[in-house]
Amino acid sequence: MNQNFWHQKKVLVTGHTGFKGSWLALWLQKMGATVSGYSLAPPTSPSLFEQACVVKGMSSEIGDIRNAENLTSFIDKHQPEIVFHLAAQSLVRESYQDPMNTYSTNVIGSLNLLEAVRKSRSIKAVVMVSTDKCYENIETDNGYKESDRLGGFDPYSSSKACLELLVDSYRKSYFNDESKPVAIATARAGNVIGGGDWAVDRLIPDILTAIKSHQPVVLRYPNAIRPWQHVLEPLSGYLLLAEKLYQQGDVYAQAWNFGPNETSNKQVKWITQYLLDHITTSSTLAIHNVNQPHETSCLKLNCQKANLQLDWYPVWNITETLDQLISWANQDFKSAMHTKNFCLQQIEEYCLKQEAL
Repeated sequence: MNQNFWHQKKVLVTGHTGFKGSWLALWLQKMGATVSGYSLAPPTSPSLFEQACVVKGMSSEIGDIRNAENLTSFIDKHQPEIVFHLAAQSLVRESYQDPMNTYSTNVIGSLNLLEAVRKSRSIKAVVMVSTDKCYENIETDNGYKESDRLGGFDPYSSSKACLELLVDSYRKSYFNDESKPVAIATARAGNVIGGGDWAVDRLIPDILTAIKSHQPVVLRYPNAIRPWQHVLEPLSGYLLLAEKLYQQGDVYAQAWNFGPNETSNKQVKWITQYLLDHITTSSTLAIHNVNQPHETSCLKLNCQKANLQLDWYPVWNITETLDQLISWANQDFKSAMHTKNFCLQQIEEYCLKQEAL
């Protein structure tokens, strides 16, 4: 990734108040981009967006991507060249509880964005953030490739498969000739972890909350295997992909996987035990025996395409990733600037190791 590329680039991030969106907005600010963000209010309290004062250094509007008129007006005002679409309802369990909100946000909201892109004269590259859960999961130990069949058992996963089909349709229908030179790609990332994630029903926040309150860490799916990676890993992939889309267009307007190396595909109970072993706590591990909504037991990604065609590779292995998280958990943040500087420090550490590889 060429960090100089981003200097003074006009970039829109939807979902900038969320966990991944906040880290991405900070990284873009660090590289000198002119950043605008459109999103609902922070989904949690506390939130990284507020903890690290992400809003300072960017233009931010609290708005719903399901409001097509407001979204289009915001894009017209800021005239971005590059768009990262992260705004989504991203929790599996919540999708079971409120499927209407999940589909309307992830499908109709994304459709509104694509329509705004179609009308825009400034946008050249778009990265639509999807998920590793968009594949039809057959519980295989093999990693899913971008050419594998789409599916989705739960409403969240299904809505992201719909997003993939929607983007492919728009690419073929509206962005396939020189009259509208916009390059759009989808990015399918593994399970991201890192400091500043406070989402409900997500493993790392649940573990850290239990540790802080000296309660047992209760696991619903202890044997489930996921492709764990630090949040900076897929973000580096999104940034590299956007750069390629901007410079070379349709060559990279495809679907891309961004996941960890095979050794980072670990069971939930392995991740939990590592944190319990390395953070001073009286908390213990416990298993939730009540029946839970369906979730896949094994999910891995094959990232060979990104390795070979984008020259993108993971930087931190699973222990380095968890150690970065532990370092965050051990911090006593005294101010928003302290939190922001710590985020920027971890970004700098990541970039330095990436350059050394």
